[in-house]
Amino acid sequence: MDSHYDQVMKARAGADPTATRLYFAYSTILDRAAFEEWRSQHGYDFFELPEGRLAEALDVDLVYDFPSRWWGGRVAGLKDAAGQKVYGRLFEIRGQDWPIIQHKEGFVTSMCVERPVRVRVEGQEVEATAFVTNPRRASADGPVSPRFVEALVRGARSAGLPEAYVERLTRGE
Repeated sequence: MDSHYDQVMKARAGADPTATRLYFAYSTILDRAAFEEWRSQHGYDFFELPEGRLAEALDVDLVYDFPSRWWGGRVAGLKDAAGQKVYGRLFEIRGQDWPIIQHKEGFVTSMCVERPVRVRVEGQEVEATAFVTNPRRASADGPVSPRFVEALVRGARSAGLPEAYVERLTRGE
């Protein structure tokens, strides 16, 4: 466990247990094995990430804009990009579990911020929340992290994202 566990558990205790949030995940959380390892390391074994549904965020694209010491290079966020789309999975997360998602995504440490995204899922459009690089921490300095790209590709395959999209991720695009 890390120092954020108590903060997350306090937020969980104060959350509305009847509320839910739509969460668009497009990054390394899609790698189930890696997520389960993270979950265990941080004391959240009680939390199960739901199955989620294949989805695409509309009018956004990936941008490698966060230099991460842990990943050894830049990692991906989202940027506005008319006509582009990013594939991922759409999850319905209970309000009391949202602080765990915030912790995993780096919101708790101010690495990222929440933003609304328009998502197409099963032929319908909905609004969901995605996590993107905190603008105060965004930078194009340094190389893209090869290790992050490998995890991104693993997660995309694990999540059943379209093969053409996985190939694009493999190229670090």
